[in-house]
Amino acid sequence: MGILSGNPKDEPLHYGEIFDIWQASVAAKGCISGYRALKQHAGDQDLKKVLDQCIDQAELEASECDKLLKSNGIVPPPELPQRPEAKLEEIPPGARFSDMEIAATISADTAIGLVACSQTMGKSIREDLAVLFGKYHVTKAAIGLRMLRLSKEKGWLVPPPLQIQRPEAVHA
Repeated sequence: MGILSGNPKDEPLHYGEIFDIWQASVAAKGCISGYRALKQHAGDQDLKKVLDQCIDQAELEASECDKLLKSNGIVPPPELPQRPEAKLEEIPPGARFSDMEIAATISADTAIGLVACSQTMGKSIREDLAVLFGKYHVTKAAIGLRMLRLSKEKGWLVPPPLQIQRPEAVHA
């Protein structure tokens, strides 16, 4: 039996997997901090619920990635410090992020996260790691869809140029 046969959790991680897990932990911890700050700027209650979902998901990802790193003898990245609480009314209008900006940030982060999860899944040789990032991918896709629907409903979506009139087909 070879080193890569048997229980995937007993197989060694390759350097690409280690980096991806470590980077996923860093990104998740950044999202936790950033989304907590953005939640203080958000005025829309539905947007706050999406931010809560994003924070919960990022906390789960950071925790699971850190556990995986530790179990393989790798020191995980440090936690970021907690931000002080602020009330929406106390944030000056010029310094405050609008709900539309927050929605765009969540959508962009989600899209980037989908690509990162796909890349990790594609380069993984450990099945458990591919499944873990597949789970994150599915959750991010669901959050992205929820954010798209909310952005359309609230009028926050700025679509790219739309093809309203299609040119007539030329038949040769």
